[in-house]
Amino acid sequence: MLRRLVGAFDQAAAVVACALVVALLADVSLGAITRSLGDPLIWTDELARFLMVWLAVAGWIIASRKRLHVRIRYFQDLLPRRGHHSVELAIQLAMALFGALILVYGVGLVTKNLDLEATTLPISMSWMYVPLLPAGAVTLAQAIREFVAALHAERPPRQPTPTRGRA
Repeated sequence: MLRRLVGAFDQAAAVVACALVVALLADVSLGAITRSLGDPLIWTDELARFLMVWLAVAGWIIASRKRLHVRIRYFQDLLPRRGHHSVELAIQLAMALFGALILVYGVGLVTKNLDLEATTLPISMSWMYVPLLPAGAVTLAQAIREFVAALHAERPPRQPTPTRGRA
């Protein structure tokens, strides 16, 4: 059941990303058309900024879920197995901390900007920061999942304990 729920979340993220691309395209096109006609709609630029932030975060979530994010493992791959495994665990803990911090600071940004209205749109500026909440939550959950997977992955073999010489 959990796999179906996660699969539904991944599909919903893809649908949201597609809808954001279409909305951004329509908004920018409308802005360009009205400017070329000599009567620009001033709110299209600000809406495009909001949509671009949301789209960037949707991309972040999708890339994290599909493990498509940029990761350079050159130096990690030079380490022996035990060191590689330890570094992997440390990286996943750091990512979990990063996700938690994004989530906590995102909540702070949303609440601090609730009463601030956008310049040309009748919406709160907090909507600019709302995408940080799912991004932080997904980053935290994904890092915990990958930490647990790395923890249970092929562990380095234990070094045999030296035995005292037997005669």
